[in-house]
Amino acid sequence: MSNDLDTIIATLNDVGLDYRGAFHPNEDDGLPDCGFADVAGTLILVGNIGGNMWPAFEAGRRDEKNALDNWTKRVLGDVVSDLKKQFGEISALYPSDGPPYMPFQQWAIRGDTVFSSPLGPLIHPEHGLWHAYRGVLVFANKMDLPKKANLTSPCETCADKPCLSTCPVDAFEVGKYDVRMCAVHLTTTKGDSCLKYGCLARGACPIGPRRPYPENQTRFHMGIFRDNYAPKSQS
Repeated sequence: MSNDLDTIIATLNDVGLDYRGAFHPNEDDGLPDCGFADVAGTLILVGNIGGNMWPAFEAGRRDEKNALDNWTKRVLGDVVSDLKKQFGEISALYPSDGPPYMPFQQWAIRGDTVFSSPLGPLIHPEHGLWHAYRGVLVFANKMDLPKKANLTSPCETCADKPCLSTCPVDAFEVGKYDVRMCAVHLTTTKGDSCLKYGCLARGACPIGPRRPYPENQTRFHMGIFRDNYAPKSQS
């Protein structure tokens, strides 16, 4: 790994975020104009693995709508300001920017060792489904990058696929997810286990840590999902 990448990873870790992979973008990657004098040279994925991010978020969050998105933009804005001193032109992009929204899953597959899963979210061979992408840093400079690991999806060798048979309201089928059914379930007393411990279907996956998020982080994510997708009359 290059010294430049080590510096970037350490700077991200200092604010509670994780390096999630990188690649050299081309015209097929759907990258917007970042205002550089030349074409973008390197895209670095930024996110969280398990609950690594949560202590930093809780320490720096504000009482506001879209608290996690806004915290991410503040801390990555500080990272950009810091790294510009060494690396020159940098731009930060976020999944919440849009519409139109940027192809973050496509970028993740390009830069990280992740694969489509039966539930929909991308699965990582080590972290399972317990990870997320919070933004990308786009550098004008083209950096030396480590070779991406040549691995196969763990879903290919998972014969039982417990993720598809664990949901208490059968919200999942291969290639299909009933978002409304899932969100309404979270408004009921029967949905409290999902609200407290996270999606039971996601937790049934044998890949990744058994208790990846602290309970307050799980309630935060699941509560936002419920509030955004359950019909208002149900909440």
